[in-house]
Amino acid sequence: MLRWTITFIVIALIAGVLGFGGIAGASAGIAKILFFVFLVLFVISLITGRRRV
Repeated sequence: MLRWTITFIVIALIAGVLGFGGIAGASAGIAKILFFVFLVLFVISLITGRRRV
């Protein structure tokens, strides 16, 4: 999940440098959503992992 976030951030940066504002905005939005999903899943896995032990 984090790898996809980094991929979309890189796409957004390259598109922004080349002047493709729409693609850069969309990629940045997708990267932001994926990052927050990754954080939520990471916290859930930490909580459930501590309960099992």
